[in-house]
Amino acid sequence: MSTRGAVQPVDRTARTPRGARTRAKLLEAAEHVFATVGYHEASIVKITEEAGVALGTFYTHFEGKKEIFDQVVDDLSHRVRAAMSEASRGVTDRIEAERAGFAAFFAFTAEHPALYRIIRQAEFVSPEAMRRHYDNIVDGYASGLSAARERGEIRDVDPVIAAWALMGAGELIGMRWVLWEDASAIPAPVYEGLMALIKGSLAPVPDAQGVPGETRVVPGGAPGEAAGEAPADRAGRGEGPAKPLRKGGGEQQNHYENSGTDEGMKA
Repeated sequence: MSTRGAVQPVDRTARTPRGARTRAKLLEAAEHVFATVGYHEASIVKITEEAGVALGTFYTHFEGKKEIFDQVVDDLSHRVRAAMSEASRGVTDRIEAERAGFAAFFAFTAEHPALYRIIRQAEFVSPEAMRRHYDNIVDGYASGLSAARERGEIRDVDPVIAAWALMGAGELIGMRWVLWEDASAIPAPVYEGLMALIKGSLAPVPDAQGVPGETRVVPGGAPGEAAGEAPADRAGRGEGPAKPLRKGGGEQQNHYENSGTDEGMKA
């Protein structure tokens, strides 16, 4: 079949170290512009002005605004995954690896709040880029959970479902206590609360001899509660219901506090 007259794609790969640096400057500038004014108010002129490069230089590296937006999403996605992977490298216990990975995630989001703002925009601007971001995170996460399950380090959970659930929890916790608070770090009580939730969801349940074994569910009890264990036993170990957290991460004193109601503001 003849391809005569067909438009051939332009290879915009940076071929020199200088070109690679210019491309990186454009991506950094675009991240800032998209995060501050939004995709629809952003322009190639604003991006090149922020990067300090000539307008024509932009088209040496990118076809247009949509392409650089997709590249910013991919770049942020790669960097946050690299930060989490690096933090958990060499950690042999899966639960400890979860702690290290989530700590790195929250540190990254505190330093790069654009991650949230741009991924939210991608839902409408570039749904395929948004899905690629989440799929790439879950693929690696589920693979790690699957390997840990085979080694007996976590209970018999579906690794894909667990990866999506825990990723979602971490993302919303970060949005609430890092992004919305413009915080430089996740509050320690919030982080430890999430880690307790993750440990409770993944850690093997000890049998009567205290040896990690298969998860069993008490009829009428909570998933993951060991057979024959009464709620009083759990309370005796300090595992009773956790007190809810107030806005700043401290313990909430009553059910009105931090509720957003008039009663909450008066309490």
